[in-house]
Amino acid sequence: MSAPSDADLLAAHTAGDQHAFGELVARYRNRMWGIAVRTMRHPEDAADVVQEALVAAYRRAGTYRGEASVRTWLHRILVNACIDRLRKERRHATVPLPEIEPRERRPDVAMDVVTRLSLVEALAELPAHQRVAVVLVDVQGWPVDEVAEVLEVPVGTVKSRCARGRVRLGALLGHLREEER
Repeated sequence: MSAPSDADLLAAHTAGDQHAFGELVARYRNRMWGIAVRTMRHPEDAADVVQEALVAAYRRAGTYRGEASVRTWLHRILVNACIDRLRKERRHATVPLPEIEPRERRPDVAMDVVTRLSLVEALAELPAHQRVAVVLVDVQGWPVDEVAEVLEVPVGTVKSRCARGRVRLGALLGHLREEER
């Protein structure tokens, strides 16, 4: 017997099945976490946003109209939660250092740390709408048309947000190219 579709699970949840929504969460939590952590910069904020999005989806399951896939619907709720949180918390907190592998495995650990921190800081400088587009398309590897559906904007808007974000990232990260020389 094949696994129920996402739409079937959401319908079962709406009808009172206590396990259906948990199955949806199991299917999408890793993807949602990946988007949230790259968008929010801080794992604690990402965890909060994923939880807020899942609670909102749980409560609003009855409003799902089926115009988009359940996956797209869930990701749209998550992206909205990320954008709302970013707008509320325009703060510049410190960034924890990433886990570093031993020197014998990585010849230039210091440069790798500088690059990672620079990228995190540069992403934080982008406006929220550009950051979300760049994270979904360039970091997560989503097709532009799916991102457009999730963000509820035309494909051309996603492309222009990514292009503008990339230009801004290039300017913000230009010092890394000079350090390589």
